[in-house]
Amino acid sequence: MLRFSACLALLLSTTWSRAEEPAKKLDVDTHIDIAYRTDKDADPIKHKLDIYTPPGKKDFPVLFFVHGGSWKTGNKSMYVSLGATFARQGIGTVIINYRLTSATNNVKHPDHIKDVAAAFAWVHENIKKYGGRNDRIFVSGHSAGGHLVSLLATDESYLKAHKLGLKDIRGVVSLSGVYQIIPNIRIFDDQFGKDPDICLAASPLSHVKGNHPPFLICYADKDIPTIDRMSETFCKKLGEGKCEAKILKATDRTHISIIMQLALNSDDVCTAAMFEFIEKNSEWKRAKK
Repeated sequence: MLRFSACLALLLSTTWSRAEEPAKKLDVDTHIDIAYRTDKDADPIKHKLDIYTPPGKKDFPVLFFVHGGSWKTGNKSMYVSLGATFARQGIGTVIINYRLTSATNNVKHPDHIKDVAAAFAWVHENIKKYGGRNDRIFVSGHSAGGHLVSLLATDESYLKAHKLGLKDIRGVVSLSGVYQIIPNIRIFDDQFGKDPDICLAASPLSHVKGNHPPFLICYADKDIPTIDRMSETFCKKLGEGKCEAKILKATDRTHISIIMQLALNSDDVCTAAMFEFIEKNSEWKRAKK
């Protein structure tokens, strides 16, 4: 997963060069570097988010997106194209930063998920000012981000800390997510530690009880090993708990290309599935071509 993070950063920096275009060329309204935490301990970079909205529209649904990167790398600025792609279709899109684990800090679980919950709470309280509906917020994430939004939508404690609940999430779209944190696995040690109880509590699989928002779970046919099995197991468990859950295996995709194609192509299989999912679970209708 560390190699994935480096490859993704390289590919995005080259393939997504248009993401560096001035905001006026995106054909959407942009609101960049908004602080979702302003307390004395707030991080001046990691506690910020970007908002992309369809020009001249109001009362649109909102996609709240959390980037991947092994809980160690990534930045909201890498996903400008994703924000623009969804805003062009009439969906307000929020892309957040959150604190990341590194060798020079003490950030580890539950710091990442607490930041995601704080950002969600800020969006719930403030998105109406930007034209969005706070009762139509869909959470989505890729890889580590898929883990975080799935945990947010299964372990209600993080939302309750902000006087919110699972009912405030309209739906969840997880892309190549991680649903089980296993202790004493090297790729998880720095971010979650080795305590079995902490790893269990950090696993979305362990919190499925049947009162969750609808899920759309996507993964690639050439994904990182175990992502396919975890995705299928998680979807099955949600279904057994009487939760609406659908799974999509994207063909000719890797762990990296699944998110790149989604962000760049409004007709991509995963992007189209997300549009359909949002249509089904809100009053929003995608504009006809």
